[in-house]
Amino acid sequence: MSKTKQMNVESFNLDHTKVKAPYIRLAGVKVGNNGDEIRKYDIRFCQPNKEHMEMPALHSLEHMMAEFSRNHSDQIVDISPMGCQTGYYLSVINHDNYDEILSIVEKTLKDVLTATEVPACNEVQCGWAASHSLEGAKEIAEKMLAHRNEWSEVF
Repeated sequence: MSKTKQMNVESFNLDHTKVKAPYIRLAGVKVGNNGDEIRKYDIRFCQPNKEHMEMPALHSLEHMMAEFSRNHSDQIVDISPMGCQTGYYLSVINHDNYDEILSIVEKTLKDVLTATEVPACNEVQCGWAASHSLEGAKEIAEKMLAHRNEWSEVF
């Protein structure tokens, strides 16, 4: 049996057939020259290769998570969607408390449920303003929150 070649991208080394979504896992830590740490979390909403988020809902959820998460932490660097449409990456700086990350995500998704509009959903602030779904984003957030007690279980 041959060994799988180690890849440069952390998620390419993850066996996507073994994970059990939804979950939130630490996917990597980078330390800068001055000692700052960037931690990247894999926030997986959908079971890989079994389901995915539709683009308008994924796009709206991205806008809302990017905007609302910063109300709960000033250590958010970025929230970006995965190209496979199964989750997002959350990057934080100098923040190493996993339980707080779970809390930030939970509060952010609860904010999504009460939102009345998608932030920056217009042609001036968004590169594809026609592709949004507030209701779709709320459905995704609601489904993720319904499994809150499982977020720490990756496999």
